[in-house]
Amino acid sequence: MSNPYQALNIPPAANERGGFEFLRCAIVEGELHLTLRPVFNEPKDWGRVFAEVARQVARAYAQQDRFAEAETLTRISAAFEGEMRNPPDVASSVAPIGGR
Repeated sequence: MSNPYQALNIPPAANERGGFEFLRCAIVEGELHLTLRPVFNEPKDWGRVFAEVARQVARAYAQQDRFAEAETLTRISAAFEGEMRNPPDVASSVAPIGGR
């Protein structure tokens, strides 16, 4: 039997003012799975989203005293650039992701 899905809470501002979800990601048995809505008129807006996610991840690691914000951003940027340069051979394959 598998473990139950561990969903995150809805962001407080979304609970207060509404909105819509446009990206959901999960790690299942070490693999990344996601669903999305292509809601932006311009693909470049996804870049803005990914940048904000990276900044918030960096802050979270810094608050946990795991990595400095700048180091986390450098690591994320390097990994992103590497993944974009060398995508998997099959678009639907996802390599195992690091532990929780």
